[in-house]
Amino acid sequence: MSLTSSDVRRIAHLARIEITEPETEQTLVQLNEIFRLIEQLQSVNTAGIEPMSHPLGGSQRLREDVANDQPDRDAIMKNAPASQDGLFLVPRVIE
Repeated sequence: MSLTSSDVRRIAHLARIEITEPETEQTLVQLNEIFRLIEQLQSVNTAGIEPMSHPLGGSQRLREDVANDQPDRDAIMKNAPASQDGLFLVPRVIE
């Protein structure tokens, strides 16, 4: 499958994208190359091959979801430029 310049202009019109003639030609070349790659991938015989969740067949290592000690609030609040009642004070951003 290959596209023509009129196809690219039509796609751009449908997407409401303004496109110049040089951009049309560049996009045409890029899209046709993408379609060639897709055709190449589709020509590969994958009969009898099961889908994989990972290309190397690996599995995800998960850690246990265990609650740990609470952080030391006083030590953390020492880093705050301004605080009040154990909370960080930040400058107002909405007026």
